[in-house]
Amino acid sequence: MDNYYDQIKERLVDVEIQNRVKDYSKNKYTLEKYYEIGKLLIEAQGGEKRAKYGGRLIKEYAIKLSNELGKVYSYRSLNYMIKYYEYQKVQAVPANLSWSHYIELLSLKNRKAIDYYINKCIQGNLSTRKLRTLIKSKEYERLPENTKNKLIAKEEINITDVVPNPIVINNPNNVDIVKEKVLQQLILEDIPSFLEQLGSGFTFIKNEYPIKLGDTYNYIDILLFNYIYNCFVVVELKVNELRKEYIGQIETYVNYIDNNVKQINHNKTIGIIVSKLNNKYIIKYCTNPNILFKEYLIK
Repeated sequence: MDNYYDQIKERLVDVEIQNRVKDYSKNKYTLEKYYEIGKLLIEAQGGEKRAKYGGRLIKEYAIKLSNELGKVYSYRSLNYMIKYYEYQKVQAVPANLSWSHYIELLSLKNRKAIDYYINKCIQGNLSTRKLRTLIKSKEYERLPENTKNKLIAKEEINITDVVPNPIVINNPNNVDIVKEKVLQQLILEDIPSFLEQLGSGFTFIKNEYPIKLGDTYNYIDILLFNYIYNCFVVVELKVNELRKEYIGQIETYVNYIDNNVKQINHNKTIGIIVSKLNNKYIIKYCTNPNILFKEYLIK
């Protein structure tokens, strides 16, 4: 067992030395060493079948390493190295994510969720704080099952797949939401959070976006653009249960944007009705694939 301990200590010393070099090389080297340490920790406990019963040995190592290296290597951090080894052994992971990212990711039990958040980090160049926010909001868990199946099968994902349900809206002052205007104001007060809730690539254009239908002006609650999927997004807010007339309303708005605002190089406009409660019977008879129905959850 002392031989395993000496090898683990040697690699941690190497990490501390390597920390003085350039960031990317430092990060890549750290991850490589933590992978090796995770493997050694399992072997020190007698292999993978017995490793789960070896908690006491890891605690002993954590105390000795902290005392001898003058830096805290906790029981928890050594266990993360084991998890990292187990994950990496099955599927290679990118070295451009930091160890702090992996600590957040490896706290999850669902491997498919970890895969999803890794891809989100790479696509959006997410900080650890942003990643933590996504995980806390349970974005993966809120995705439609059909989307999760597409991710597993590595099929092409479109904008209608990525918007989760429900959409979480912050209400720090516990405002009583009785009108759409109140709900809209809550969203506008923290528009970056709302855009993140919808998914990647959403940008804000305007609230109360005016459109002229004949001699009458109507106003789209929120107009967005998604630069990943290259399309406009009409968002209508409803503080009650979904009604059939709401579908006709948003289809009119979507068609207006397609005919009067969308450029030839843009994809078709998407409409999202965000309501307090959806009605599956009404949704069932909406045949327009570009109209989405999402509930909101106030927090």
